[in-house]
Amino acid sequence: MISIPIALHAASTPVSGVPDSVASSHDHFVFRTVRDDPMRLLVTGASGYVGSRLVCDLLARGHDVVVTSRRPESLRRFSWYEQVTPIQMDADDPYSPGEALAGAGTIDALYYLVHGIGQSDFHNTDIKAARHVARAARDAGVGRIVYLGGFVPEGDREDLSDHLRSRAEVGDALRLADGPDLVWLRAAVILGAGSTSFEIIRYVADRLAVIPEPSWIDNPMDPIAVRDVIHYLAAVSDRQIPAGAYDIAGPDVGARYGSVLGEYLRAIKQPRVRVPLPFVNSRLAARVTGRLVPVPTSLTVDLVSSLSHPMSASEHKIRELVPDPEGGLTPMRVAVMSSVHTNAPRPVCELADPHHLADTDPQWAGGDMMRAWRRVGSVVGATAGGVRGVVSLLTG
Repeated sequence: MISIPIALHAASTPVSGVPDSVASSHDHFVFRTVRDDPMRLLVTGASGYVGSRLVCDLLARGHDVVVTSRRPESLRRFSWYEQVTPIQMDADDPYSPGEALAGAGTIDALYYLVHGIGQSDFHNTDIKAARHVARAARDAGVGRIVYLGGFVPEGDREDLSDHLRSRAEVGDALRLADGPDLVWLRAAVILGAGSTSFEIIRYVADRLAVIPEPSWIDNPMDPIAVRDVIHYLAAVSDRQIPAGAYDIAGPDVGARYGSVLGEYLRAIKQPRVRVPLPFVNSRLAARVTGRLVPVPTSLTVDLVSSLSHPMSASEHKIRELVPDPEGGLTPMRVAVMSSVHTNAPRPVCELADPHHLADTDPQWAGGDMMRAWRRVGSVVGATAGGVRGVVSLLTG
């Protein structure tokens, strides 16, 4: 295999407030590799935040990409649609994954990026879906499954939140003794505009002049930029990377949950009062936050309920196997600055920076000003379309 490092999509937005020595090393955010042995890769969850950006990166590396969806036609809104092979698959259906993979041709590696967090009984549903896909991948002769999950805190899993326990047990369900080898990448908060965790932090900081801070906000937490998540995901499809579980994290040492909030406040340059409130548990905070932010309530509650657990990397083996992207891993400050200073939403494969907002990211993402701008844009677009229709009728 010959690998030639190149960097595409230079960032067009300067990162203000970040020293030039740091910002200049991250002028190019999406690291890609030209390969002489392209693979056929299947991406589940391609419509999601990470999955949609990963597809762009895999295509740029020259891979043949297959994407799955319950409704493949719904993927037409993504700019990569004409460059991929879309197939119908419902991971919740015990037969659908087998039928999909039987008709997909040879698949070298399968990315498992689906999850039902925010839905009722998502814990059991997620485990069953993972088993369905793992068995189908085994029967189809898929060589590798790549799974993006979360850190697994030490201790009894029964003490974990439903979200954290589900992510761990999905990883277990994907590992079959007679199945494909499994690479399980484990991450904490993913930084980038459109990332659910980042958007919750954004709205809390934007909407509260006084921000209460429970004691668990000081729990250790190693965030990672979406640019670096994609870098690792793309790299580990290569069978030369040994199967196993790997923690992935950014370069910041000693980060905590409150560190991301602090960097966000630094980026927006708006005064806020941060008040210690030590006796508020994460479940109560989750219910309050769910009412405060426009992120779907059930999704917010499930995520915030997990914050009482430290989420730091327990090892860094991946960095011995996968070289850092050009310029190094992205510091938290750079990732947050880039996420805040996003341009108007663009097609996902045309983003100048993967931390920017794509036009296929959730409509609730981007902050209140961005939501208002998108709402006005959709109204104006609909009005213009109506006017054109009337003109066409009148003019024949």
